[in-house]
Amino acid sequence: MFKLPNPNITLLHLLTISSLIFSCSTKNEGYAVEVYQTSQSGYYLKLITKKATTPPIDQSKKVKLQINPNQKFQEIIGFGASFTESSAWNLATIPEKLRKDVLTKLFSPTEGAGFSLTRTHINSSDYSNNHYTYVDKGDTNLSTFSVNEDMKGFSGAENDQVRGIELIKPDYDIIPMIKEAQNIKGANFKIIASPWSPPSWMKSHETSEMTNGSLQPQYYGIWAEYLSKYVSAYAEHNIEIWGITPQNEPLHAHDARWDSNGFTAKQGRDFLKNHLGPQLVEDGHLNLDDLNAGLRVLIYDHNKSAMNNYVSETYKDPEAAKYAWGTAFHWYANSELEKNNWHAEALDTLRTTWPNKGMIHTESSIDIDAKDPIGQYWRESTDYAGTFIPFNTYAYDIIKDLNHGTQGYIEWCMILSHKGQPNPYDNFNSAPVLINPVTDQVIYTPLYYLLSHFSKLIRPGAHRIELDGEQHEGLAYTAALNTDGSIAVVVFNKTEKPLELQFTLKSKSHNIQIAPRALQTIMFKTNLLN
Repeated sequence: MFKLPNPNITLLHLLTISSLIFSCSTKNEGYAVEVYQTSQSGYYLKLITKKATTPPIDQSKKVKLQINPNQKFQEIIGFGASFTESSAWNLATIPEKLRKDVLTKLFSPTEGAGFSLTRTHINSSDYSNNHYTYVDKGDTNLSTFSVNEDMKGFSGAENDQVRGIELIKPDYDIIPMIKEAQNIKGANFKIIASPWSPPSWMKSHETSEMTNGSLQPQYYGIWAEYLSKYVSAYAEHNIEIWGITPQNEPLHAHDARWDSNGFTAKQGRDFLKNHLGPQLVEDGHLNLDDLNAGLRVLIYDHNKSAMNNYVSETYKDPEAAKYAWGTAFHWYANSELEKNNWHAEALDTLRTTWPNKGMIHTESSIDIDAKDPIGQYWRESTDYAGTFIPFNTYAYDIIKDLNHGTQGYIEWCMILSHKGQPNPYDNFNSAPVLINPVTDQVIYTPLYYLLSHFSKLIRPGAHRIELDGEQHEGLAYTAALNTDGSIAVVVFNKTEKPLELQFTLKSKSHNIQIAPRALQTIMFKTNLLN
């Protein structure tokens, strides 16, 4: 069950938090409309009726929007968050029934968020309990290769953050977590896998184990084979890896405090062209005749502000580009997004210059405020570059990304402790789900509900459609046509005032009020649109 994140939450808030779906809807001139809302005032993905919104407002504030389902844009692949060792460790500390409830609320499309696009790490990452790889030191033949590190479980003594905490299921780990998630009724998600660092013995100029430095060229071929073996090994556990990136954050390998590896744009191009691409083809993972038919290679996997310069080295080389399905990118620095219009221009340049390549946001996160893990999403936070309001930033970033061609959006860790742990590098993040590993308290943060507005209601295979209308300061919106014919319109009002929205669809209008500081997903049930 949901647990109160803090004693200031009222019974009304608890009821709205624990009730994801209601059976109410409104009808208007031949079609049904359902409005789901999350707001600072306490609604969390609550299905509200027209009467349950805001009081009458000044009609001069009405924003008129035209929905055109005949004008389709990119196909949507999905939304979700990442499987990490830290996430698995937190689940290992709680009882089985509660663990399955958490996974249900993450992956069930009817009882939860219905996460459909996820990510995981190859070798250790910053959200692992310690450094690890899948081979013995110096094993250039890869004869010792095994992904047992992702399934062997935990000793409870990996680092000071986990030491002394009882493990209910010590044999839990990333692979058991993924497999248990797969068994949730209705679950259907894709996985993108990314390496943070090759083994240290393959690298030069490291500052500490698996940290900074770069892969030595004489190991390019071995590292390519290593990554291909990872895909094969997971397949043996009946886990299909949908996509792979050659390197997480290739430009962050000079001052990182955790697992990292440097790849310049030209090095990344050559590694893909001469080693990784051919290896994946040889092993039957990559289909050059149809890049959508097998494993997908997404290049870059770093901040979208600098992605065009990086990917152009690969995409303008036909022998390298033929292996690349698309581009993966992150959002950092969070506080600089708004003043750069969420890097919409960079997204447009990527989409128009390389129209046949996919675009997926593969990582975002914020630092946790352990004293206020709910409220921190609605007030100013900081990063190394400045200040931002997390809920606003996430809502705008997802909507802007979608409106400029992005096909999927993945948050970093899906589960962490109430302190943002374990992370041996003291880089403590928030997450959609937070668990107190001592008391078993589970907190579903506003980010969980925000992501659910997209993952639950815009399903894989949907297409973004045209939503044309008046621009209004503080209002962002997007729309998608699902494969079942329903239309999802996501609107975020970051202002302090309610707004009246008038949607026109097939020559018929429907008025919806959106509360201040609120995110709404408005579902048009098209089975009645005849």
